[in-house]
Amino acid sequence: MSIPRAVVFALHCSIAVSSAGCGGATEQSCQHDSDCPSNFCKADGTCAAVETDGGTLPHDGPGGSVTDAPNGACTPNHDGTISADEVPLMAGRMANFRIATDATTETAGTPGSGGTHTWDLSAQLSGDATVAVTLIPPTGAYWATAFPTATYATPLSAGSDVLGLFDVTDTAVTLVGVVSPTSGGTTNLKYTPPATILKLPFKAGDTWTSSCTVTGTLSGITSNYTEKYTSRVDEVGTMTTPYGAFPVLRVATDLSDLQLTVPFNASRTFAWVAECFGTVATITSQANETGSEFTNAAEVKRLAP
Repeated sequence: MSIPRAVVFALHCSIAVSSAGCGGATEQSCQHDSDCPSNFCKADGTCAAVETDGGTLPHDGPGGSVTDAPNGACTPNHDGTISADEVPLMAGRMANFRIATDATTETAGTPGSGGTHTWDLSAQLSGDATVAVTLIPPTGAYWATAFPTATYATPLSAGSDVLGLFDVTDTAVTLVGVVSPTSGGTTNLKYTPPATILKLPFKAGDTWTSSCTVTGTLSGITSNYTEKYTSRVDEVGTMTTPYGAFPVLRVATDLSDLQLTVPFNASRTFAWVAECFGTVATITSQANETGSEFTNAAEVKRLAP
């Protein structure tokens, strides 16, 4: 018995809301953020414009490069390390994601110079839908008392309405519970200890593992089982989404459920994480994927206009 395999992806709603002021800018080449009036050097080596689009993520249209730092509180420094203040997981933030399920895609990317890779998820996939995702605050939520450390809640996958409850600290993003969206629902699961989804800060080569006992009710059935999460920051490069191109670190996470010591429903998730924007794309495998890279995805999710 298990919750939706996209549980690892709920962290991918790392959403940055622009608060930049208005104003145009002529593109100029750069190597560092300090070279630019906007204080943001884009992935393509040109300076960002300083503009806003009404409270959502800044961009210059589908397929373009990101044009602004996400907000005045965070400016990418391209130091190869992503820290807590560069992962904008804050209740109330929202953004659009383009999501396809049971899709054919490609996780390996194209090798480049210096050990980097490029990935391109900007193309339309069969069954694509654009979904507005909000990080739900605990204030007034029926689950807040039972899960006092939860920072926000968000749906676990496009095909399920259950919510993942996440705690965000300076050292980690952890999954503390999974619940039905309304009180009186049939799912209420607690993770002991919480599952470490992201260890903070992280850089290329970092690894982390957690094993969690999951107890409560799942679809009305009393449940007690163990989930194991094994993560590694395995690649560095540039990810192009429908929103634009981002310098990223790729986090690979293997998730398995353990029942009577027998693993089942194992899956692999790749998350591409950008400084100050959080996770801009994710791909999750079908159950029991054995390849280190794969093309048959249960869900493909990427930032969209």
